[in-house]
This record gives sequence, C-alpha cells and structure tokens, in this order.
Amino acid sequence: MLDNIRRLVGLERETAPAGTQTQENPNPARHVGIIMDGNGRWATQRGLPRTAGHRAGVEALRNVVKAAPDLGIQVLTCYAFSTENWKRPKDEVDTLMFLLLEYCRLEAETLHRNGVKINAIGRIDQLPAPQREEIDRAMALTRENDRLILNLAVNYGGQAELVDAVRKLATEVKEGRLDPAEIDVARIAANLYTAGLPDPDLVIRTAGELRLSNFLLWQAAYSELWVTDVYWPDFKGEHLEQALSDFARRERRFGAV
Repeated sequence: MLDNIRRLVGLERETAPAGTQTQENPNPARHVGIIMDGNGRWATQRGLPRTAGHRAGVEALRNVVKAAPDLGIQVLTCYAFSTENWKRPKDEVDTLMFLLLEYCRLEAETLHRNGVKINAIGRIDQLPAPQREEIDRAMALTRENDRLILNLAVNYGGQAELVDAVRKLATEVKEGRLDPAEIDVARIAANLYTAGLPDPDLVIRTAGELRLSNFLLWQAAYSELWVTDVYWPDFKGEHLEQALSDFARRERRFGAV
C-alpha cells in the first residue's frame, strides 16, 4: 500500500544513473534539506536503546556532510532537533543535547579544514547554555568558509519560524518603520532563519514517513520531495547520490505549465 502511494505522489521513481542530468533540469540541487528520521526504530530493531540510534545517526550525518560538496550541494539543512522533541523522555532529550554538544565540539575543526560553514537555525536562545556556547564557537570558527553551508536545525519548527518572522514584522509596523502594505513574500523571507539562502531544491526524508513534520514549511513550498525507507543511521553518500540523480530527472514548473 505504501509503495503504491509513493508511486502515485511521485516519491518513488526509477532512478537514473548517478550524476545524470536532463534537459528539463540541467542543474544540480544547490540546497538540500534532510529530515533525519528513524534513529529510534533502527535501534529497536537491533534490541538497543533509542539513544544508541541517535549516536549512530551522528555518524550518518558525518558521512553525508563529507559527501555533499562533491555532489554539487552548496547548502545542507539537517533537521537535528525539533521544537516538539522536548516532549520526548528526559533521558532521550539529554542524549540528543549531549550529542549536539559533542558534534559541535569534536567536528568543528574537521569541518573548518574542509571548508564547511556551520550555521544553526531555530530558537537557539532557548537551548541550554553549554550547547549555545559550543554552537557559537563552531559558527565563529567556520564563518568564512564557503565550500558548504551546514545548517543544523536545532530547536527548530517551521511554524515557530513563521511566528518569529511575523513578530519581527509586527514590531516594525508598531514602531512606524514598516507600512503593512509593504509586507510581501520577499519581506517575509528576509525575516526567516534562512534569510539570504536559496530555498531548498530537494527535501529528503528517511524512514519512509510521508510528511514534512514542521520542517521548512515556507521554504519548501516548491521543493521536490524524495522519501526512502532507509533509516537515518543507514543513510550514506550513495543514498544522497541516488536522491540527487532522481532530482535531476524531474521537471520543475513552479506553478507554470
């Protein structure tokens, strides 16, 4: 049943050879978003605690970040921790916070040497102080890099992002610095966490779920979607290449004929 639904909505297609580009879509995806799902199920299938799945997921992230620049990706936005994830059991939240801290602390130097710019999007100010400080340090260290922008979506929610953007615009209106009639798509986009970046060309979701889960709701308005049953800890560079090959075969119309 799930396979039939995927075929109907275009999420599962015959995959072209790696690196294939078509006349309809000659350019590679510049910005790729990834909903990194399935860590818990991966661990459960192996009789391990869910926290073990999250640890394995960090290694998958490491592999994908390494592969991304060579595949033509300029911006990679990875959904690391949502605004809803605080509802999970305390030990799981604590593990996720520790892994965030550890990733920034241990990977920043390597990412810096490889030209990766680390950025964080979300309500970062609500994170515990050690995580905020380590994120700030990693961002400062890598801010001049331009081989790849790695957006870590942390304490991120697409609805929260829109609320924050509206609050900024409302403040400008209240203070007399903005006429409400001047609010348009460009003005809203300029107040999102991703201001200045291209919208994602492609959104990948692992573990087979067919939903965006509050990820880049505004930015993904015309993103192509690619869903795989592979759990995130098993996702590798070859799967990313497969997704990009499929993307290259698609014709993007942006509402036109």
